[in-house]
Amino acid sequence: MTRPSALFRALAVVGAALAFNSVGYAQPSSPPGDTSPPRKASEGLSPDLFYRLLLGDVALQRGDGALAARAYLDAAREAQDVRIAKRATEIALSSRQRAIAQEAAKLWSSLDPAAERPKQVLAALASGGDRDVEASGDEDLKLRLSRLLADTAVSGGGVGDAFLQINRLFSQQSDKKAVYRLIRELAQPYPSSPEAHFAVALAGLNVAGDDAAIASAALAEVDRALELRPDWERAALLKAELITKRSPDAAIKYLQEFVASQPTSKAAAGALAQFYVEQKRYGDARDVLQKLWDDDKSSRDLEFGVATISLQMKDYAEAERLFKDLKSASYGEPGSIDLYLAQVAEETKRYADAIERYKAVEEGDRAWLAKLRIGALLGKLGKMDEAKRWFADLPAVTIEQRVQVRQGEAQLLRDAGDVAGAYAVLQRAVVEHPDSPDLIYDLALVAERLNKIDEAEARLTKLVELKPDDAQALNALGYTLVDRTARTTEGLALIEKAHKLSPGDPFILDSMGWALFRLGRLDEAESYLKRALAERPDAEIAAHLGEVLWAKGDRDNARAVWKAQLDANPDNVVLKETVKRLAP
Repeated sequence: MTRPSALFRALAVVGAALAFNSVGYAQPSSPPGDTSPPRKASEGLSPDLFYRLLLGDVALQRGDGALAARAYLDAAREAQDVRIAKRATEIALSSRQRAIAQEAAKLWSSLDPAAERPKQVLAALASGGDRDVEASGDEDLKLRLSRLLADTAVSGGGVGDAFLQINRLFSQQSDKKAVYRLIRELAQPYPSSPEAHFAVALAGLNVAGDDAAIASAALAEVDRALELRPDWERAALLKAELITKRSPDAAIKYLQEFVASQPTSKAAAGALAQFYVEQKRYGDARDVLQKLWDDDKSSRDLEFGVATISLQMKDYAEAERLFKDLKSASYGEPGSIDLYLAQVAEETKRYADAIERYKAVEEGDRAWLAKLRIGALLGKLGKMDEAKRWFADLPAVTIEQRVQVRQGEAQLLRDAGDVAGAYAVLQRAVVEHPDSPDLIYDLALVAERLNKIDEAEARLTKLVELKPDDAQALNALGYTLVDRTARTTEGLALIEKAHKLSPGDPFILDSMGWALFRLGRLDEAESYLKRALAERPDAEIAAHLGEVLWAKGDRDNARAVWKAQLDANPDNVVLKETVKRLAP
């Protein structure tokens, strides 16, 4: 089977990340639980203040917590805004910027003297709550925090907010089990506080995947929190996260029940939609988001969610209609919606329209992705000379970009049937970048196409040495051994390792099925190949599944599988060869 090129995989990851971040389910621009964002520019921010807030958000997205915390602290000082001071404090705590956290908390307290939270932060910092749990001594730290919680309870403010924030104090600690034990002990004197039970469960989530006993205890804690506060969205979402460690289907069932009992909970409904997406139940996900959007037609975020899921479902007409509406409303960052509209045009083979839409993407990582796609589409339009000039003129600055240009040139030639030309381009590229895993991967695939099996195996063996835990590398080497040599058992062992690393990958499922077929294990092969085809309707997976069915005597179903993919991919060489060989 022809494996996806490394460039194809990289672009798919970029595209998925753009979609995911744009929907807003997992953007890192705010600490968890932060529900009071700073003012927007439209509310009267000065240009300098707006710049500082923007700098803070960009720094967070790039993982630079220190710069983000400093930018927000400077913004809070200029604006004298309690919300910005609060955000600066929480970012500083999350990124272990003790001095900045202390300054921000002092500012927050001065701006809102009645607020308990900044006082708690200052007391915790003074008690050493940001130091390593084990290094500072469990008993000493527990005593200090116990006194802090007791003082907070006596003051009349309650311990709820303190427990909601306590996990943040230890977010950078390496020993998550020690944090769990400490928070569990701190919560014991407060059995009637749902927040205390929630804090213990949240600490347990961090280690639930490695410790079944803690996972069970954490689930019991969040259940107790929900008994005390049945409609608590955050606890329900935490429970779903804990359940999914054991069974994603059970987590979905739980969220379905919670949403049914709390129909106004947008957070729970949104989480349910996200779980559906992760399980590739796109129709169910769209139904959930559509209902939320029907209840709030002013929400462009929900409209965007419906649009992106429609694209995943290949409902291109609906996706295009919604993306056009979002573009007319100037939704999203510059060029983001153009990128989706270009993708719709490309998927519907309107390549000239797609090129024009990609050209409208002029900023950031999206612009580079768009430029790469323009070169590929010029090739699909048969404009090979123009496509080659396009790639040659691309302003590649970084090593990664230079590698991607070479990959784009090679893919252009592969798509045009010039495999030898692609091989020559990749050979030169590997000389320029000898340790580039992506180039090694692509060169191995092209070498295999040219029947240079020894070279393909050598390249892929080097790739596995460079990236021993990379599922795609293991799968590529394993499949080559299965498909092109007599070393089927050796290849299957590599594929099984890849499958453990990435159990849902359709290409790996296909490799598993094909290896089992080669070993004569037809029923197992059929099972894996059916799963692979369901995950990714692909001509070559269909060729493999049909061959297994044919070998089992189920020839009507084999022909049906082949026909469905031949109608969609009439020029696929592997599928055509399989049909001609078995059912001329």
